[in-house]
Amino acid sequence: MSQEKYQDSQLYKIRHSAAHIMAQAVLDYYPDTKFTIGPPVENGFYYDFELTQPITLEDLEKIEKRMRQIIAGHHAFEKTVVSAEKARDVFAEQPYKLELIEGLEKGGLDEYGNPLDVKPEISLYKSDTFVDLCRGPHVENTKQINPSAIKLMSIAGAYWRGDENNKMLTRIYGTAWEKPDELKQYLQMLEEAKKRDHRKLGKELEIFMFDDEVGPGLPLWMPNGGIIIEELENLAKEMEEDAGYSRVRTPNLTKEDLFIRSGHLPYYAESMYPPMELEGVKYYVKPMNCPMHHKIFGARPRSYRELPIRLAEYGTCYRYEKSGELFGLMRVRSMQMNDAHIYCAEEQFEQEFMGVIDLYKKYFELFGIEKYVMRLSLHAKEGLGKKYVDNQRLWLKTEDMVRKAMVNGNVPFVEVANEAAFYGPKIDVQIWSAIGREFTLATNQVDFAVPERFDLKFVNKNGAEEIPLCIHRAPLSTHERMVGFLIEHYAGAFPVWLSPEQVRVIPITDAQNDYAQEIEKALRANRVRVSADLNSDRMNSKIRAAQLFKVPYMIVVGDNEKQNRQISVRVRNGTQKNNIGLDAFIAEITGKIKSRSSEL
Repeated sequence: MSQEKYQDSQLYKIRHSAAHIMAQAVLDYYPDTKFTIGPPVENGFYYDFELTQPITLEDLEKIEKRMRQIIAGHHAFEKTVVSAEKARDVFAEQPYKLELIEGLEKGGLDEYGNPLDVKPEISLYKSDTFVDLCRGPHVENTKQINPSAIKLMSIAGAYWRGDENNKMLTRIYGTAWEKPDELKQYLQMLEEAKKRDHRKLGKELEIFMFDDEVGPGLPLWMPNGGIIIEELENLAKEMEEDAGYSRVRTPNLTKEDLFIRSGHLPYYAESMYPPMELEGVKYYVKPMNCPMHHKIFGARPRSYRELPIRLAEYGTCYRYEKSGELFGLMRVRSMQMNDAHIYCAEEQFEQEFMGVIDLYKKYFELFGIEKYVMRLSLHAKEGLGKKYVDNQRLWLKTEDMVRKAMVNGNVPFVEVANEAAFYGPKIDVQIWSAIGREFTLATNQVDFAVPERFDLKFVNKNGAEEIPLCIHRAPLSTHERMVGFLIEHYAGAFPVWLSPEQVRVIPITDAQNDYAQEIEKALRANRVRVSADLNSDRMNSKIRAAQLFKVPYMIVVGDNEKQNRQISVRVRNGTQKNNIGLDAFIAEITGKIKSRSSEL
């Protein structure tokens, strides 16, 4: 469901109303509480409070019980539009509400302090004894909320308006659904998600780690993670070579002037690390690769005969995410991006843009991603010159070019306003994992502005100079986000081609250690990632250890296998093949690795 449809849905109204009901219940128990905002979010709602005493998860039970009592009272939600003066009277003892009222009255700011397109009305919603400063919408009456379909989930800290310079508040998360069965399904999905949490599995499977001395949001890839990254990069290189890309490399550091010229600095300054000054010149660690790729394109004169030119790089970029926004591999400060820039003439645009979309589809098929949504992210006229490059004509033209390409390619998409890149429209891709968790992964962006700033040109068929269009694309996102997604998607049980360890050889006793080593050597000679477990543990303990590391194949050898020069194979999915030839197994596993099969 798109954000616009969600905001118009009954489910959105239920969750928004549940947030108000939760705030009322909190105030019933803690009357000195200062309350702030309580919006619906993707799978529920939250409300932020300044409490005079800490609360615990046990306290959520009594708050939830009080919510059900309030719902059972069948209270109407009544809207009243008031003046700023009247609103200040109502919330005279609520400083956060007074700050919001001031923003609405003077600057047209929303609850997060962001400018609104138009100056809004000031409205209150009252239900039972609770009155809140709110735009709505809400259900008409609490009887439209099923008390058995709500649940309070967790407590977290949150800075007021997301600014770490502001006071830390207590955030209570809840979820609400139209039917109890939907709540039950959601809770079951969450339980499965806990088992698949990439942070938990990443540690257990020794894929990545973080260290305080290195710094937050700066992942360290362990050997197993390094293997996964190499496999993904090999995949991208093969795909991109077949599609006619050339690979380049660029430094992690560059002069400030480059980002001033590209236009990135005014838009991204808050997300960039502070500059360092050497010999009177400011340098930045790069937050994106594009300006350097533009330099490579512009290094010599170009002819239309060379176009399209496709430059690809797994470049490492650095962005300063606020510490409260960091989340495992999904939100980091150091990232290796599956980046590329395609320079093309306007008449080549549709074919090149849809070539990237086709690349997405190939990756989705390979990884078994069955559900995805492509979102055409557009500009907002009100943001021209601030959030977006100030050229309405080119915005409308390039948005229509993307729209027509997607329609002609018969690719379903939804349109979302005010989410474009500063230099042009883009297709953002939302994907869902095997258990239905949503992830933002890839992007395909049009750039009509920056090539001109770098004086990029080519000589067209008529001998005249022309500015190329640039397509920014990252089908495999970053290594960090992609690996995080794949850990959860596969629950750590990667297909054999992607598994850090593909085979573990397990001798039943020490008497078979020499044969186990022969098998290990033969598999390694065929580029299979293998280890022989020669420690003194019992066979069942060795098998259990291999299962915990989710190794796809376990070769178990005893006296019988050694004597007959055969092997017995225990597969991760529980099947077993006894007394088979090693050569046959090598042929089978290498075939699956080469084809990147998802089957065991």
